Amino acid sequence: MLIIPVKDGESIDRALKKYKRKFDKTGTVRQLRARQQFIKPSVTLRQARLKAAYKQRALSKEEQA
Repeated sequence: MLIIPVKDGESIDRALKKYKRKFDKTGTVRQLRARQQFIKPSVTLRQARLKAAYKQRALSKEEQA
């Protein structure tokens, strides 16, 4: 449960903005979506390797330019 301290005179909009920011940082939605279906560890590892290779290629292209 998230607790957002609201100061005297602080608007509701500002408190909502704080809540939304804190909610995004906790990663609750991402965690719920990840738990909806099981992904094998080998698939997760493969995706991580592909992502790393893609980033490496992008960085090397950037350095050449």
